[in-house]
This record gives sequence, C-alpha cells and structure tokens, in this order.
Amino acid sequence: MERFINILIIDDNLTNQRGLREILNGSGNNVLVANSVYEAMAILKKREIGILLINIDSPFFGGIELLQSLKEASSVKNVYKIVLTENSQSGSNLVKGLNEGAIDFIQKPFNPNLVKAKIEVYKSLYYKDQRIGQLLENIFPENVLNDLNTNGKFSPKRVEKGVVLFTDFVGFSQKARSISPLKLLKKLEFYFTKFDEITERFKLEKIKTIGDSYMALAGVTENAPEPEVRACLAALEMRNFMINEKEVALAMKREYWEIRIGIHTGPLVSGIIGTKKFSFDVWGDTVNIASRAEQSSEPDRILITSPVNQLVSAYFETEFHADIEIKKRGGNEEMYFLNEIKKELSLYGEGKTANTDLLRKCELATVDFQHMQKDILNRLKSLLPDELIYHDIAHTANVEKAAVRFARLEGLSEYEIMLLRTAVYYHDAGFLVSYHDNEKFGMKLAEYHLPAFGYSPDEIQIVVKIIGATQHHGKPETILEKIMCDADHDYFGRADYANVSKKLRMEMENMGETMTDLEWIDFQLSYLEHQHEYYTETARNIRDGGKRARIQELKTQRTELLSNQ
Repeated sequence: MERFINILIIDDNLTNQRGLREILNGSGNNVLVANSVYEAMAILKKREIGILLINIDSPFFGGIELLQSLKEASSVKNVYKIVLTENSQSGSNLVKGLNEGAIDFIQKPFNPNLVKAKIEVYKSLYYKDQRIGQLLENIFPENVLNDLNTNGKFSPKRVEKGVVLFTDFVGFSQKARSISPLKLLKKLEFYFTKFDEITERFKLEKIKTIGDSYMALAGVTENAPEPEVRACLAALEMRNFMINEKEVALAMKREYWEIRIGIHTGPLVSGIIGTKKFSFDVWGDTVNIASRAEQSSEPDRILITSPVNQLVSAYFETEFHADIEIKKRGGNEEMYFLNEIKKELSLYGEGKTANTDLLRKCELATVDFQHMQKDILNRLKSLLPDELIYHDIAHTANVEKAAVRFARLEGLSEYEIMLLRTAVYYHDAGFLVSYHDNEKFGMKLAEYHLPAFGYSPDEIQIVVKIIGATQHHGKPETILEKIMCDADHDYFGRADYANVSKKLRMEMENMGETMTDLEWIDFQLSYLEHQHEYYTETARNIRDGGKRARIQELKTQRTELLSNQ
C-alpha cells in the first residue's frame, strides 16, 4: 500500500537541494524546497509536513535560529526535524541543533543509501504517529487532546448547560438471544457507525456505547451555537434512519430494530478517569435525567425534557407526554415528544430535514454531502453501461482517493476537499448519458442535482468548472481544477498502469474503437509524451518518475514488437 509524506528541505544551497531531491524523489515522498526561513514558514503554515531537513551551516540564514523559533510552534511539534551539516564533531553547530529540537543529522556530502535509510526510519515513525493520533481522536474529544498535548493533563471542567443524548434499542435482550453473537455485533456496528456519522455532522461528541446504548454530548466539548437544537436535529435523523430501515425490513419480511431516544440539558462535569486505560466521561444529574428520558420514551420516538423543550420549541413540533418520575434522585420531570422540524424551517416543508436557514443558525454545513454521495454512487452503480469496464465505479473510487491525497499534501481545507470530491463523483456521471462529451453532460447533471443537496450556485459553479477542466482541450486554472486533472491520470505514474490501460483498451473496443498492438502502443506514447502533463507540484513529485518509467516500458515493448514482425 502506497503511503505519502511531505518532506521540506530548508536550504539555500542549490547543490544540496538537487542532491536531496534526486535521492528522495519517489517512494511516496513529496519533496518541497524553501530557500529561506520566510518561504519555509509560509509552507509550514499551509501544509502538514512530516520531515524537516534544515541546513544549519548556511551563512545566509540561521538554521539554529529557525529551530529555536520552531520549538514552541504547535503546528510542528510532531514534525521530525533533521539537520544538514558538514561537521559532525562535538562543539559544532550540530550539538546546538540537537539541543534546539533536531532529532538526527545528515552529513554532507550526502551518502544516498544512508540518507534513504534515515528518511525511511522517520517516515515509519511519522506514519505510526498518524495512526496513534487517529486512534486518540476516536477516544478523546479535540479539546481534551489539545490540553493533553499542551499541558500534559486534562483538568475536570464544569459546564452549566451541557446536552446529553441517549439511545437504545427496543427489546435488545430478546434479540441478543435469538441471533448469533457475530450477527449481533455486525448489526450494532452498522447502526452505531451511522450514528457516528450523524453526530459528527451535527457537531456532537460521541462519548461511548454501553451494550446497545449510545451516548453523545452537545455544548460540552465544542463551542458551536444552539447545542440543544443540534442534538434534536441529530436525534431526528437517527430516528428517521431507523424508521427507514424498519420499513425496508418489513417489506422484505425480515426482522427489524426499533429505537428509543432521550435528551436533557443541564450542568455537567467532564473529565478523564483511569491511570492506565484512560476514558473521557461526564457526570451529574443531567446524565441520569437524560437516561431516564430515553427509558421512558416509546419505540421510534424521541423524548425531551422541559428545559430542552423550552429552548427548541420555536424550531420543532413537540407534544406533552407526561410527568416522569426520576428514580434515585426523586421528583418528577415534564417530558415532551419531539416529532419533527417545523414546516417553515425544513427542506421542502416536509419536517424531516433542516433548511439552510436553520443550519446556518447552528453554524452547520448547509451542504448534505453524505446524501449527495450516496445518491450519485447509487446512480453510477446501477446505471453505468456494462461496456464501461474502465470508466466504472472502481475508477471513480480511485480518482477520489488520488484527489484527496493530492489535496491533503497540497494543504487544502476540508471544505475545498468536499467540493473536489463532489466534482470527482459527477465527473464520470456524464457516461450515464453519452460516451462522448461525457464531461459536458456531467456538468449538466451536477447543475441539475446538486441544488437538492444544499449546494449554493457559487459552489455548483466551482464544481462545474472543476469537471470542465478535464475536457480534452480544457486547461485547469485553479488548484482544485489542477488536482482533478492530476487525480484523473494518477495511474500514469503508478505500477499498475499496464492493468488499468488494458481495461481502457477493452472499453474502447467495446465502443467500436479497435487498434492493433502497435497502434495501441503508439496511441499511449503519443498521449504520455506529447499531450499529458501533471499540473501540481505534488503530482509531479510523486508520479513523474513513474510516468517516465511507463514511457520507457512502452518504448521497449514497441521495439520488441517491431523486431518480432
């Protein structure tokens, strides 16, 4: 599996730059160069860098001073800093560099094998750091991780108005006895994965699952507005998802699952417990009341407490249910059923999905990317002609993967990546209409379908231009358009080029474009050598070497073919 990393060389010596580029290019290394501290800081601000190579011998900029300034920069705390020096003796700049945060050195003149070996070691450590970071993000909220990274600890915090959401499945114990443990686990994973997507979209924080119960928070670990409204929107989407699954199961005469949901708001204390196995959790009466609301709810219904109802009744249709006794604490709590979004605040007045006004009030994304993605992928899977064995759903997935990779290495924002991914999905949608001029039809389909998923006219125009840049005579201008073009032809520099191009040839034959073996080789060479180019620095760094290798392979095949005739 290919893995990729940004490596930044900070050196004003052109000989050093060229030498390191020749040694390091390829193998997933996106090698960037900064000739000055100013250029370096601009790159570090925009991109995620894995390894820094800093010349500490240069008389024109202070490598040691740069290390000192980077020491306190949070954006490069996890970057592996390696110094370049001619003198590895004690008392030299090397000692100063190591004292200022460098973890290793590379001596000049460069030994290619030693340089590669050292870089591979730190690349491996970088990838492990990334994996650990991803695991920690799945365990702890972002604010907790920030505190742990900055202070080494997370102090308990009190929140006056936190929102707690609980769900559980009706009759779970009976279901658990009637199916195998493996099937039960897969079923829970399916539902909880969907709940994770929903909580993330509405900026809630999943805390834990306890058996069949799912717990999430709003207004505790994030600063987004309207936490009660966001929690209710998330609950409605969970409820509606479960109802849809139930209707499908009934239609197919299969067993179905039902859900209960409860929400309460009030004071909470959050913190980390444990000394070896850490866990983030919240405590307080608010948790108990939210749990009681969930237990008192009915199948496929959401029960909210009076404090929540007072804060959200302007946005949702609710109805009084009962005064519910709160066990252990004593006393009663008024509770209300949350039924749907008010018609005037919902998309198409259906009461199910929030319109853009309500989403903006909660500072939520107005684009429903997940449903757009599901819709277009279903269309491609079911409607693409069988003759398209190259421009199939796997091709779309590969282009998306390459586009996201290039975008992250180039330092694009998540919003920009979302627009880019949208363009990738609709890029080949034109094949649903016509094999020729497919981009033109893909652009029209995007203009027609995307408004239904909350895309603004400006966002749709960006997507359309990205698709248009891949036309035969198109010329990409923006970074998004350049990445789209590079991702579409990412395989030109990959080791699986021969297998992918074989599929293209078979597809062209299916569409009536037949070539001899020699014509096919010449067709490829003409395009690779004289027409195609990679537009982004990242794609050139990562794929140009592989592309040159593919060209040489094709030339060798051509020579062998001619000699055998």
